[in-house]
Formats: sequence, C-alpha cells, structure tokens
Amino acid sequence: MIVGIGIDVVDIARFQDRIERNPRLGERLFTAEELGLRPESMAARFAAKEALAKALGAPVGLRWTDAWVVRDSTGRPHLRTQGTVRARVDELGIHHLHVSLSHDAGVASAVVVAES
Repeated sequence: MIVGIGIDVVDIARFQDRIERNPRLGERLFTAEELGLRPESMAARFAAKEALAKALGAPVGLRWTDAWVVRDSTGRPHLRTQGTVRARVDELGIHHLHVSLSHDAGVASAVVVAES
C-alpha cells in the first residue's frame, strides 16, 4: 500500500550558486560522498530529500544527512536512511522507498513513493 508520495524540482544554477556562496549549507544538506558530486547530481539528490520529506508527511526535525541516494550496479537509484528519517519510516510502517531522479534543461527533479 502507498503511504506517501513526494515530488520536488530544483533550479540547478540557483542551487549551485547557493552552495558555492555558503559551503556550510552543503555540509548540512549532504553526506561527504554527496558533496563530491557534480552540481546537477547534487541538485537531484536535494530534490530527492525534499520529495522524501513530503512523502513522510514533512515532519519537523528530520536531518538532511539522515537520507541519501545510492546507485546499484545497474545505476538505479535507491534511498538509504538512518537516524531521524529511519525513525519516521519505521513509525509509518514503510518497507520500501522508490525514488526516481532526473535533470535536464537546468532543472533537477525527484519523485519518491513510500510503500508499506
């Protein structure tokens, strides 16, 4: 059963500018591995984190670094969670998080479906 759905879009140039002007913002939003990615990939991952928060009901207190995107051997993205995000996932009885990422024409987007 679907517990929640979230979607988000990010203007890549604006996102990159904000991260470059405030490196501490990047440290609050991303894991060390994510910080080394290209701007469009970072923007897509931020969109995934926003979409995940929406799929979880946008509760107060989620830490951005408690969720991150990994790719399997085929390149398919998957969400990993820990801490505050994992607690919310468990609270809602979610057993699988589906994620889709895209970036084109200066925009990054992500969709997350939370399934019990």
